[in-house]
Amino acid sequence: MREDIVEQEQIAVEMKNITMWFPKTIANKNVSFSVKQGEIFALVGENGAGKSTIMNVLFGMLTPTDGEVWIHGQKVRNFSPENSISMGVGMVHQHFKLVPSFTVAQNIVLGKEPKKYGLFFDNKAAVALTEDLVAKYGLQVDPNAKVCDISVGAQQRVEILKTLSRGADILILDEPTAVLTPIETDELFDVIRDLAHENGHTVIIITHKLGEVMAISDRVGVMRKGRMVGIENTCDVDTKKLASMMVGHDVLLGALDKSNTPGEAVYEVDNLHVTDNRGLPACKGISFTLHAGEILGMAGVEGNGQSELLEAITGNRRPTEGAVFFGGENVTNLSPGKLREMGLSYVPEDRLRTGLAKQATVAENLIMGKHRRREFSLFGIHMKNQPITKYSEKTVEDYDIRTAGVGAKITELSGGNMQKVVIAREFSFENTRVLIVAQPTRGVDVGAIEFIHNLIVKKRDEGCAILLVSADLDEVLRLSNRVITIFEGKITAELTGDDINKETVGMYMLSHKEEDSPSEGGKHGEEK
Repeated sequence: MREDIVEQEQIAVEMKNITMWFPKTIANKNVSFSVKQGEIFALVGENGAGKSTIMNVLFGMLTPTDGEVWIHGQKVRNFSPENSISMGVGMVHQHFKLVPSFTVAQNIVLGKEPKKYGLFFDNKAAVALTEDLVAKYGLQVDPNAKVCDISVGAQQRVEILKTLSRGADILILDEPTAVLTPIETDELFDVIRDLAHENGHTVIIITHKLGEVMAISDRVGVMRKGRMVGIENTCDVDTKKLASMMVGHDVLLGALDKSNTPGEAVYEVDNLHVTDNRGLPACKGISFTLHAGEILGMAGVEGNGQSELLEAITGNRRPTEGAVFFGGENVTNLSPGKLREMGLSYVPEDRLRTGLAKQATVAENLIMGKHRRREFSLFGIHMKNQPITKYSEKTVEDYDIRTAGVGAKITELSGGNMQKVVIAREFSFENTRVLIVAQPTRGVDVGAIEFIHNLIVKKRDEGCAILLVSADLDEVLRLSNRVITIFEGKITAELTGDDINKETVGMYMLSHKEEDSPSEGGKHGEEK
């Protein structure tokens, strides 16, 4: 069924000729589409194509420059989130809007807190409400856990539950699976299908994962450069056609060359033990070695110690036991700055929390780590604006970062373009010997995935020792020369050659290694 024959009485959302101007840029150009009641509608496009902008218009966060929005047959006249919520629209944003110091239950009831005796916050009632939501929707979270202490995936589930708790019957999900494991994604899709097809909710999903579009949506709208270039029944298209519509040319994520020969050991982790923010064991004796000119992939369900491990080996968390060696030198507990001076670059898993300075400009974020160089500053204090601008503009062009200008605030960019800023900064250091990359393509479009993957391979071929940590199993399999799996804070297997396949890797991601299996830890691991 095409857009022009959607029955009027079934329409839940109608966007008519929406145009959205910002200073120096136009985000949406005469965008029109309708979504039916009880339909799952996917909205796809490149980073910066205008998907999130038009959904922010629907949710009332932006007032369109031109055009009309109709919800359940009523024209929207007052654009505000409060008004949209009152009309039954809820939105789960790509970047979380939670209070880290509050518990899960406190976040879910925020703004509609239950009261005891009409005066005091009723935490017991808040926990009970959260438990009811968890039971109803199957999105498992601990109501009493602080948000700052739970995994990124759990935080995403809190956002979804919070929106559902407000009774939305039109649900906008902006990159809802970006931080979920495959199992969690399947569970979420079951919830979405039940909401839409059984209960009549309308669901609009913004996503870059074309396989998920095929799996979950009824129809799909494709945006490119601010325009709607096509609306199709999902059953009438495939991922190849969607990718081509998104970027304007064929995109092929084929096999990558892995015939390179790795060199000497450069970075070694020996029997590392690390605790989490609650003081509980997160990493339990992890050992591995990175060799020059190779990509070592780490596969595991998120929340199994990867975050704490990355923080420990990049100088951001102190291990309780074990050691880290860089070029044979013990660098355990060296600061991130010292490790960078030695040639370590790091793309963190959470771009907004640890990868970017949210109040800084695109240019300022691009030169971080280089800002004390003579060409950019005087005595490391007074910044030289003209050289910074020139360097940043070239970097923006080289990495195809879509922005109104290098003076724009980083938060004005789409999520995928924020990720490109982090990639551009970390990949442009000339002295990089070790590159640690976590979730490199989270939230980026299919064209950018191809670009970033080629950058990683280029760094490998230049002799970098690369650790790739990704929740995207296809990404790990495509890029890695070797794969190690992690489960409950322990390395469960090291795999090479034909053993690097979904079935084998998946098995070790979800189980402990046999007691008699050898561990791989380099020369320092062998001395134990």
